[in-house]
Amino acid sequence: LVAAMASFLDARAHDGVWLVRIEDIDPPRDIPGAGEHIIRTLARLGLASDEPVLWQHDRHEAYQAALDRLIAQGRVYGCACSRKEVAMRFLTTSGTTTFTDRLCGDFTQDVEHEVGDFVLKRADGLWAYQLAAIVDDIHQGVTDVVRGADLLDNTPRQIQLIEALGAQAPCYMHLPLVLNPEGQKLSKQQGATPLDEDDPLGELERAWMHLGFARLGADSIHAFWDAALPLWKSRHAVP
Repeated sequence: LVAAMASFLDARAHDGVWLVRIEDIDPPRDIPGAGEHIIRTLARLGLASDEPVLWQHDRHEAYQAALDRLIAQGRVYGCACSRKEVAMRFLTTSGTTTFTDRLCGDFTQDVEHEVGDFVLKRADGLWAYQLAAIVDDIHQGVTDVVRGADLLDNTPRQIQLIEALGAQAPCYMHLPLVLNPEGQKLSKQQGATPLDEDDPLGELERAWMHLGFARLGADSIHAFWDAALPLWKSRHAVP
């Protein structure tokens, strides 16, 4: 919710559109109905997508087309652990990749040495997050990405991939993670509880305070967003 809130406010600050994407390209991990539940929950919080929701399970042809394009450029090769298991890897470029994050400042990584050639299509035939996310960012014309700081070190490899596909990297903002008392990222694996659907306004206030703002004390969802937007603009000036 924290990342969704921040990205929604940033889209409004840019007078842009806010997009919802359901990343459901890993069938063994997908829970039936989870995507629909996410969409309904976001709508109750005033976070309805400005454009039709993109479901990644409908995008296999686009991912294959992008992979074929990279293969034709000589930027992809098959890495085999055995004859039955071949994963398609992206050939990274040498040297450093640097970008300026709107919260974290300059970030530099030598992708070739610190990460290495990374997987785009797994040995089991499933698409890797890196390729699917970037292909969809390009397809949807994404100009600004707001997400958790756990993905900060993914960004240089994504920039290399974006550039290889002939597009321009968006602006990035990586937010502090919500942690449990043990300092672990809050997630289902760490026992995080679902959002309280009976208290949507309270959930918004808690997410807002995690972003470093004072409680708004709004009396409705609409009033919350009306009060939050100018405060977000004043703190995070549009670059």
